[in-house]
Amino acid sequence: MSDMEELLASLHDHLEATEELPLDESANRLLGEAQAVAADVADGSASEAVAKERVEKVADLLAEVDGTGHDEGDEHVAAARRATDRILNQ
Repeated sequence: MSDMEELLASLHDHLEATEELPLDESANRLLGEAQAVAADVADGSASEAVAKERVEKVADLLAEVDGTGHDEGDEHVAAARRATDRILNQ
């Protein structure tokens, strides 16, 4: 598995981990949308250009999340942001 594939999978995993947490309604909506977008490229089968385009959308959605109202949720959002940064800077 390439570094890009690992980062894409990690990004999706962190977003998916927020799914069952009791989060702020606004954050939950944004994270659900971000997770759906990340799922499109999580398996690494998309071209790098397409993956980066989708990850840019995820980064935009994550930028709108001020907080989740849950410590674990905030940790997953922070990790997802780090993954988007690494992907977009490759």
